[in-house]
Amino acid sequence: MIKNLPEIKALRNLSHVADPEIVRFQELTRINIKHRSYPIISFEIGCTELDAPVLGLFGGVHGLERVGTHVITSYLQSLFKQMKWDDDLRTLLKTSRIVSIPLINPGGMAKRWRSNPNGVDLMRNAPVEAEKKNLPFLLSGHQYSNKIPWYRGNPNKMETESQILIDYVKEKVFPAATALTVDFHSGFGLKDRFWYPYAKTTDQFPNIKEVQSLKDLMDETLPHHIYKVEPQSLNYTTHGDIWDYLYDDHRLHKKSDQLFLPWTLEMGSWNWVKKNPKQIFSASGLFNPIIEHRHDRTMRRHKALIDFLFSATRNSHWRN
Repeated sequence: MIKNLPEIKALRNLSHVADPEIVRFQELTRINIKHRSYPIISFEIGCTELDAPVLGLFGGVHGLERVGTHVITSYLQSLFKQMKWDDDLRTLLKTSRIVSIPLINPGGMAKRWRSNPNGVDLMRNAPVEAEKKNLPFLLSGHQYSNKIPWYRGNPNKMETESQILIDYVKEKVFPAATALTVDFHSGFGLKDRFWYPYAKTTDQFPNIKEVQSLKDLMDETLPHHIYKVEPQSLNYTTHGDIWDYLYDDHRLHKKSDQLFLPWTLEMGSWNWVKKNPKQIFSASGLFNPIIEHRHDRTMRRHKALIDFLFSATRNSHWRN
């Protein structure tokens, strides 16, 4: 187990360089493992009006996938530095927000596990049942044993980390007129995939019109982007997806003019393994770029996407 997570140290350092007039830093809870305690930390950047357009950045749901937390931390570090000299950015943030939990599962990351310290896969933990079609055995989520990956736990009594994420999104994201969120993952395929719901079913996503409009805008604005935009269920379906749960809950209670689109960025880690096959002998190497220049390239690679999505939340003409 890693006693002092460098990722948590990096997040605490961010809180010291951030402008307290624009950035609110909060420790939401702590995850205790034996004699160690790891905080779940959030950042809220910009105005305090909850109905203002918002971009949410979330990472570290799976403890082995450190790179997602690194991408968010790198982006926030750059943003906070830019705030010091960019008056236009400070003006934009008076009417818009970015919210983030860069590391949702610090206990799992400390133990070098995909799951949380209780052996529960947080992205299989919500009370959502998938359709039987395209449902892979075990990987889709199961309740056999927490010794086997993808264990769902008890969806009717969710894990602390899952509940913290859900409560945070409901409080900070749901009230917005336009809300986009990105959950950063790694480990599937050779391409970087930008997934929209659903994970539970191959039925058409209710907001497919808005998804297509945003994709068209992205293709025009970032014509050489490297993302394969598709529903997650095109690859496989899963039980217990937290973003399916949140999307359905928002849709049930939202005002008619509100839009919430949760996205998942699945970084294709097989590319890193292909270029450095020795990584296959390390659990961390299966999900993260190990060689320094590839790690640095990954930190740069997704900044344009995040900037684009933040602009799209503030300029919602594409919704019409």
